[in-house]
Amino acid sequence: MKIKLFELAARYRKGILIALSLVVLEQLAWIVEPAIFGKVIDALIERATADAPGLKSLNVFPLFLWILVFLINSGTGVVRRIVDERIYLRIYSEIATGIASSGRKRKHAISKTVARAQLSEQYISFLQYTMPEILDQIISIGGAVVALAAFDWRISVACLTIVLPLVQITRIYARKVSALQKEYHDNYETTFDVFARQSQDEVKAFYGRATVLKQKIANWGALNFGVMRVALLFIFIAVLYIAIDLDDFSTGAIYSIVAYIWTFITTSEYIPQLMENWTSLEDISRRLKESTDEPQADKIPPSPKLT
Repeated sequence: MKIKLFELAARYRKGILIALSLVVLEQLAWIVEPAIFGKVIDALIERATADAPGLKSLNVFPLFLWILVFLINSGTGVVRRIVDERIYLRIYSEIATGIASSGRKRKHAISKTVARAQLSEQYISFLQYTMPEILDQIISIGGAVVALAAFDWRISVACLTIVLPLVQITRIYARKVSALQKEYHDNYETTFDVFARQSQDEVKAFYGRATVLKQKIANWGALNFGVMRVALLFIFIAVLYIAIDLDDFSTGAIYSIVAYIWTFITTSEYIPQLMENWTSLEDISRRLKESTDEPQADKIPPSPKLT
């Protein structure tokens, strides 16, 4: 059973497309919401400052439009969370069953088969959680840049200056974390054997190695996060200067601009986590491919002596 992410997506494309389509609809509704709500604020301010304030002077169309977008976003989110479980639990069940069957036929060590079946769950986590996050980031960052350009093109240019440092940081981060992920998974595949030997010292050493590797991965993620936050701080200040000092925007427009800037900043923060998930999945893909391409079966280790 040769498992790769794109092959998996192709095999279960109907269910995955349904799930991801709901994600796109939910996020599109969410990204247009700040612009519409800014119009609602302006309509309420205009009503409050009118010569004869009252319901007749209130432009209710922006309010109804915002309510509609809010309901689409919320309703799609509810449906997606129900549908996702049905789709991805079935996929994981079939993957784990296939790995178990392949391991039995090739006489792989039980520890390796069990570990790889458990590691394969990361495919499902990637499709169910990471892929929606990637789509969310694409829509949020792209939508925020487009929306900000509609207010002032200089704001979008200021936001896009993060791209070059972001690419460089991501390349370094991916290279370092990829090596650490390999070491972590090498250690993980020995879980069964370590516990089978019933040695407290070996179990302690096993979790010690796992802890050190996870901490190193976390340290690189923290460094990536910190550098990005510093860069985003300068962008945030530049955008506020353009929005407040150089343009004569209404209160509602300023709200929308700040909301989109904040969307841009908070969405960018998730990039290190997504890169960590991606590098982990790449290493797992290599291992599962090896488990199906190996010409000779692994030797089953002898039963450990009880101590």
